[in-house]
Amino acid sequence: MNDLTIIYYTSNRVPTNFLANTQKILLKAVNDTPIISVSHKPMTFGKNICVGDIGCSAYNIYKQVLIGAKKAKTEYVATAEDDVLYPAEHFMYRPDKNTLAYDTNKWSIFTWTNPPIFSQRPNRRTMTSLIAPREELIRTLEERYAKYPRQEEIPNSIYEYYWGEPGRFEDHLGISKVKSEKFSCSVSSIIFSHPDAFGFGHLGTRKAHSQIRTTEVKPWGTATDVLKYYKDV
Repeated sequence: MNDLTIIYYTSNRVPTNFLANTQKILLKAVNDTPIISVSHKPMTFGKNICVGDIGCSAYNIYKQVLIGAKKAKTEYVATAEDDVLYPAEHFMYRPDKNTLAYDTNKWSIFTWTNPPIFSQRPNRRTMTSLIAPREELIRTLEERYAKYPRQEEIPNSIYEYYWGEPGRFEDHLGISKVKSEKFSCSVSSIIFSHPDAFGFGHLGTRKAHSQIRTTEVKPWGTATDVLKYYKDV
């Protein structure tokens, strides 16, 4: 029996074709692993939970993850975002039962850069790459939302800097600590930065590449090849 469920969260803002392309790659990667999609609009992808147009925010992203995790039945869950290409190897990792694990082997591609390139910021933990014991993830997120049940009541000094990935900022949030770790999958994930991405409004096309750059990431191919997932109809 599979011990993992994919929690796929989306605000349904990315272009339809791009969404279909990333979903196709995800389905290939996870094979028969169950998927729970938590979306702003109804979807026919995995077992869907439509939360309605609640607004795209960091507050709601983690709430969508919590909703999906509570619906899952498996020992572990893995998060998946609508603008990431995932390799099958990523979903094979299992942390200890009380530890949240973040895959740090990721490359980014900016859809507006010409010629396109990949860049990487090593060792960064992002919600796009989490594999976690389901009960531990539920515990910490429920504690977070019990303390902060309304986004507008969170002090800006907390929300702006510390409303981040579980296992990073619990001290600042004033909730119980969570054990977390980093791992590096044998094959990279690819994260797209694009105009419909959450956070694009902060820097937009002024977002800078890191100093670690390349034009090809195996087995995905060249940056030009990968960009077709976003641009091709």
